[in-house]
Amino acid sequence: METLNYRFEQGTQRLKAAPHVVGVVGSGNLEVLIEPADLAGACTIEITTAAVGFGPIWEAVMRDFHQRWLLADTRISINDMGATPAVVSLRMDQAVQTMLGGSQ
Repeated sequence: METLNYRFEQGTQRLKAAPHVVGVVGSGNLEVLIEPADLAGACTIEITTAAVGFGPIWEAVMRDFHQRWLLADTRISINDMGATPAVVSLRMDQAVQTMLGGSQ
């Protein structure tokens, strides 16, 4: 197992809804917990993954996600069992859309 941590600053969108979990940890999938948190305007992402050694790919996917949503004061926790980058992006977008009530 590997744990990766990312912190993104300068977000502009704050989520107000209660914490949500999307996805299911299982073979080739992941779960995402997203919640509002007082982080001085930052968005933090902690990833626990069974796929060791893919830090640069995770970083690229997380940067792309942050550029899409520009979240502030948001904590995201990911439990991964080998999801592809496309599945990761899908689940993360799904988590934000759930927090926003289904709209983008």
